[in-house]
Amino acid sequence: MASLVAVQHKQPSFAVLPSSHSDFNGAKLISSLQFKRKPCQPKGALHVTASSAKKILIMGGTRFIGVFLSRLLVKEGHQVTLFTRGKAPISQQLPGESDQDYADFSSKLLHLKGDRMDFDFVKSSLSAEGFDVVYDINGREAVEVEPILDALPNLEQYIYCSSAGVYLKTDYLPHFEADAVDPKSRHKGKLETESLLESRDVNWTSVRPVYIYGPLNYNPVEEWFFHRLKAGRPIPIPNSGLQITQLGHVKDLATAFIQVLGNEKASKQVFNISGEKYVTFDGLAKACAKAGGFPEPEIVHYNPKEFDFGKKKAFPFRDQHFFASVEKAKAVLGWKPEFDLVEGLTDSYNLDFGRGTFRKEADFSTDDLILGKN
Repeated sequence: MASLVAVQHKQPSFAVLPSSHSDFNGAKLISSLQFKRKPCQPKGALHVTASSAKKILIMGGTRFIGVFLSRLLVKEGHQVTLFTRGKAPISQQLPGESDQDYADFSSKLLHLKGDRMDFDFVKSSLSAEGFDVVYDINGREAVEVEPILDALPNLEQYIYCSSAGVYLKTDYLPHFEADAVDPKSRHKGKLETESLLESRDVNWTSVRPVYIYGPLNYNPVEEWFFHRLKAGRPIPIPNSGLQITQLGHVKDLATAFIQVLGNEKASKQVFNISGEKYVTFDGLAKACAKAGGFPEPEIVHYNPKEFDFGKKKAFPFRDQHFFASVEKAKAVLGWKPEFDLVEGLTDSYNLDFGRGTFRKEADFSTDDLILGKN
């Protein structure tokens, strides 16, 4: 029988600290710029736009995005339940978080243990509890969403974490929300979920991040660079290194998720969410060095077609231009990221890798193949 329980774990891990203010002077590329490391400065409190407290279900919520989102929601007075398989602690005390703040948060957080692929359990447990809003952070396929919608006929809003990876590759960038999508992309399940939400009589909002970074990141984006910088190794970057991409800080993403809650302007809308500026691969390597206080790195360019890396991934980004406009979110939601790239990477380094914590051990085997040939 499903039951909700308050969670009171106390496991030190990572920090949630206020963010730094960011400058925006239009879309600029960061390539050979000289960066200066900046300390993180406190920012004001974040506020939810919903007019009243909601009973909120988060599908997932213990790894990355949900850790920051759930804290903001609880802080604003909402009743938050995480639906997880229970394999990871539901809450953890974050460095920089006071004992009292953590105790307040963990005492209010609820947990519903189950497998979202057990559709009968999902229907019975969710219908028994009833929720006003669902944040679907870990949904990948439309079939996983149907039971939730069936169980909650009076749902006020379904907020879905999609991906900018659904866009069709094009020579005309940045990607806008109305651009063509790729039904064969590896994120086609998210695209099909958006189509399902649009076809159902439900108030939905879809958020499409580009690359997400920040403390607790389980996708080795900035961590890949930090490992090499710490070891004093060259940074191998495919082809010219002038490929343009885009990163958005997880705390800015969490803020965007907050700002669509109860927002009529977000009804049945899609929003790209990421940083305001774009960056080249070479520029990202230099930004990571500046954020961690390392010397400017040696960058080695290579042709990926000359190597057989097997199943290993030699570089953490897709080898192409990939970035999206966030102007719609800024204009419609009034959202604006608080981190510029170097400040955000500094936040990530100080609160995670710089403390000796990371998700994956360093693997330089593909680097050695590249450097050996060069």
